[in-house]
Amino acid sequence: MLRSLFSGISGLRAHQQMMDVTGNNISNINTAGFKSSQATFADTLSQTVRGAGAPQAGNGGINPAQVGLGVRLAGIETNFAQGAAQVTGRNTDLMIQGDGFFVVRDGGEQLYTRAGSFSFDTDGRLVGSGGKVVQGWTAVDGVTDPAAAPGDIRLPIGVLLPPTATTAAVVGGNLPGDTTSTTPIVRSITAYDASGNESTLSASFSKVTQDDWTVIVSDGTASTTPQTVTFDAQGTPSIGSITLGGIVVDISQVTNFAGADTVAALSQNGGAMGSLQAFSIGPDGTLVGIFSNGLKSPLAQLALANFSNPPGLEKVGDSMYRTTLNSGAVQLGVADSGNRGVIQGGALEMSNVDLAQEFTNLVIAQRGFQANSRMITTSDELLQELVNLKR
Repeated sequence: MLRSLFSGISGLRAHQQMMDVTGNNISNINTAGFKSSQATFADTLSQTVRGAGAPQAGNGGINPAQVGLGVRLAGIETNFAQGAAQVTGRNTDLMIQGDGFFVVRDGGEQLYTRAGSFSFDTDGRLVGSGGKVVQGWTAVDGVTDPAAAPGDIRLPIGVLLPPTATTAAVVGGNLPGDTTSTTPIVRSITAYDASGNESTLSASFSKVTQDDWTVIVSDGTASTTPQTVTFDAQGTPSIGSITLGGIVVDISQVTNFAGADTVAALSQNGGAMGSLQAFSIGPDGTLVGIFSNGLKSPLAQLALANFSNPPGLEKVGDSMYRTTLNSGAVQLGVADSGNRGVIQGGALEMSNVDLAQEFTNLVIAQRGFQANSRMITTSDELLQELVNLKR
């Protein structure tokens, strides 16, 4: 009879813990990066009243007779399903679409999180909640090395992009093959030397015959010799490029069809010195600096972590996790590689708590608690009847 009392007490305790887990889930319904948990139960050891017996002497076997001694909390499992995206528009708000964790440094400890609400501090470091510094790899000459040990992600405020000499340019578009004009078609190309001094190249196209044009590239002081370019029936030029002063001008994208004149300078490399004006973070976690000269250069790349058993991670508050013996070793890498998700900028991953399910769990926990309370009351009434036998 007393066994039912203790079974009821264990049921009260287990359902109270279920209520605690459910309450924590509901309280974090709007916590960015939060992952819900679920309590699971298991029965405790059973007291054997009669052991099992094998068939013998023509009689059948006997099954064991056991009385259960209650319930216990078997575990609290974390659900790492993807949360919904909330668009914020802040370029330092990041979310991971898929598997993986952001890596942050809290003092000398490395922690992991799905909450990507970051910002830059006064030292230019990318930090999360509580000043934890986001980890990744700093670019050297525009190249990152994910094989190296990660360090603090830093936006180098005031950094200057040194000038680079122009070595290539691309001219494309259509030359009007049906024109009768003898006036050359001239297009300008901006170029830079190694010191960042700006100059202008010009590409001049003069009609010769239906399929032939003469091309001259000039920088104002020197010019190439006139070269005849012949276009085939598909509009492809016979000459792919022309070089002047170490600058290769690609004309392979120029066509010769009847119609409008659309020839233009499409692109060129090189540029003057530029200062950092803005930045963006790409899907692979690359922090790209945008400079005043119009050029872009990678500055750093965020590290993403993955684990063999993410539910084995330990929650340490602030939506952070640390490794345990059962989570497996951390596997660092870049986004969109090694089963890691991609990074979406300007958005946060919201909590994956299913409110309808949690309210249902509240009812289940309440009814379970109520039933166990009634079992204790009934056991007490039986004990009272036993006491009343002697009056």
